[in-house]
Amino acid sequence: MKTSANIFILICVLGFFISSPALAAGKVNWAKINPNLKDAVSVGNTKVCLHCHEKYIKSFAKTKHAHAYKAKFGMEMGSSCEICHGPLSKHIKADTPAESLSTVVSFKKISAKTKSRICLQCHESGERMHWRGSPHDSSGVSCSDCHYVMQKKSKRKFSIAEDPKKACFQCHRDKRAKMLRTSHMPMREGKINCASCHNPHGGPGPSLLKKATVNETCYMCHMEKRGPMLWEHAPVRENCVNCHDPHGSNFKPLLKTKLP
Repeated sequence: MKTSANIFILICVLGFFISSPALAAGKVNWAKINPNLKDAVSVGNTKVCLHCHEKYIKSFAKTKHAHAYKAKFGMEMGSSCEICHGPLSKHIKADTPAESLSTVVSFKKISAKTKSRICLQCHESGERMHWRGSPHDSSGVSCSDCHYVMQKKSKRKFSIAEDPKKACFQCHRDKRAKMLRTSHMPMREGKINCASCHNPHGGPGPSLLKKATVNETCYMCHMEKRGPMLWEHAPVRENCVNCHDPHGSNFKPLLKTKLP
């Protein structure tokens, strides 16, 4: 029993250290992102940022990130800037505007992969564990394309829109068109959304599906179709989308062609 208790305590301690932004920030090679940050060091309390960036910081103060930093790690406003923008010792001491701009990591000037790498300091567990090499990652999509950081835009998981479908429909316009067909998933009614079937951060199945196969994903809701059936229909056992278009159809129920 004593050994089990010690193991449990060790796991809790490791969990805290792994999840701590202050420690996780060390995982990013800031000098590799911006060579001008070589030899730059963290200044810890960066409330001096308020002198020039008061508008942005006050906007950031209303976000979940700001609340989490304060509640979990005791970080006040301005003291969490370095987690995403790198060590600010050179930036704060800069004498000219040009030097100031060149000694900080600006999200406007870095690649999508670099943006995501910064976010993954704290968010590479759970649903995000498959992000690296995922279709979205490989296509140049970054976290900030779908999630807000500096300005609160919705109440749903940092989504850039109150309706999470709108984040997906920025790129997947063909799927948005299918949702308008007569036979469709109850997405327009708000009963499900894209993330009900897909994990946008990557997953074990094809097309970012949450399950390993299309059928297993469908069975999450349509359990009565799983069987076993007295008379198995081969196309059904192979793949539900042989006959159905899950994103929408003009033939009921989501069939690809009209019934004979």
